[in-house]
Amino acid sequence: MRVMSAAETAPTLHPWRVHTEGLRVRAGRHLAVDGLDLALRTGVHGLLGPNGAGKTTLMRALATVVKPAGGSLTLLGTRVDGRTDLRGVRRGLGYLPQQFGFYPRFTVREFVEYMAWLKEMPRHAVTDAVQRALDRVGLAGKADTRMKALSGGMLRRAGIAQAIVNDPELLLLDEPTVGLDPEQRLDFRELLRDLGTDSCVLVSTHLVEDVVAACSDVLLMNEGRLLFQSTPEDLMARGGQDDPGDSPAERGYSALLRQHRSNA
Repeated sequence: MRVMSAAETAPTLHPWRVHTEGLRVRAGRHLAVDGLDLALRTGVHGLLGPNGAGKTTLMRALATVVKPAGGSLTLLGTRVDGRTDLRGVRRGLGYLPQQFGFYPRFTVREFVEYMAWLKEMPRHAVTDAVQRALDRVGLAGKADTRMKALSGGMLRRAGIAQAIVNDPELLLLDEPTVGLDPEQRLDFRELLRDLGTDSCVLVSTHLVEDVVAACSDVLLMNEGRLLFQSTPEDLMARGGQDDPGDSPAERGYSALLRQHRSNA
């Protein structure tokens, strides 16, 4: 594999990092994303929704893991369809799926280095980039530990490290806080805010409070469609005292889902 030069891998900024019109994506035979219109700029965007809402399928489509079944998808200024050379797009992506594979005998450093190589990062930049990614997720002290010896929370942080090692223009994180303890979640929120200053970060999670604390924008999906996109403050204002939830954000989330289901 040819190693790309720094000039070839330098990010080109686009007004919309993600833009979709009528996007449809299948999960098997099921149409999991159905007619989605979406536009995302730089910042941290929280993706909420119940199980089966289509969040993971959407993330997989944005990560170019699955092809759209219809509609249009533009990532980092490139229209993605069956004829698109995806290598250029993928060099600008970072992706953490719900479950990710790794070689158990790799050390943490070797794992992140390997992912940097797959992303065609310039060879001379890899060592410093890997160290920086490990520092940012708090794994510098475990850099020489084998992946098979990590706890669940540490594995998740290693997954975040590989997702950010290339300083992606578009970062997709699917349930990134699974296995993190409360202190680690607080650190992760701070990391998200930092990443969102230069990148478009889309975080899929069930933890509404993480979205309110770290995101500038909230999206709510259900049954493959986008029900809501606005600020955390607007989400909190949608709920009332009679709506289920232990916080204004959870009550707003519940109220929006209830309203959608009553209108369906």
